[in-house]
Amino acid sequence: MATLAVALAACSTTAVLNAVQPDAGISVTHGSDISGPRGTLDVYRPALADGTAPIVLFLYGGSWDRGEKADYAFVGKAMAAAGLVTVIADYRLYPQVRWPAYLQDNARALRWTKQHAAQFGGDPADIFLMGHSAGAYEALMLTLDPRWLAAEVWIRAAICAAQSGWRVPTIFCR
Repeated sequence: MATLAVALAACSTTAVLNAVQPDAGISVTHGSDISGPRGTLDVYRPALADGTAPIVLFLYGGSWDRGEKADYAFVGKAMAAAGLVTVIADYRLYPQVRWPAYLQDNARALRWTKQHAAQFGGDPADIFLMGHSAGAYEALMLTLDPRWLAAEVWIRAAICAAQSGWRVPTIFCR
């Protein structure tokens, strides 16, 4: 047990969560191209998704200067195991780009998600955004500010955990 504790102490929190999250009963498609630098996404879905599954686009945090979709595989796996098609996209980071490039990249990922929903067994009329930290800001802006998507993509709600430590999320419905 002490060896396990030492080994886990050397890992990041997300690495530990990724290591312990089971993936039975789900299917994962890695690296779907949505164009541009860091323009790929991963789709996690229930193995038996039939076109009616709700969809969650998860936007990770990292102060817009770090992070990658692979860090949050545990989110995709857990949500797919619960019956949700889950999309996690990479977006460009600072200092290579500045605001609003992050929003533009995530808006592109959301458009892609809606356009390809049926391909992954999801319902394009049942899309939720979920974000943590900087990703919570992204989810909120994409949901509430029409500059980014106008009326082209309908979002059911944004689920945002904006504080560190994964505190209780706030839900914004459109």
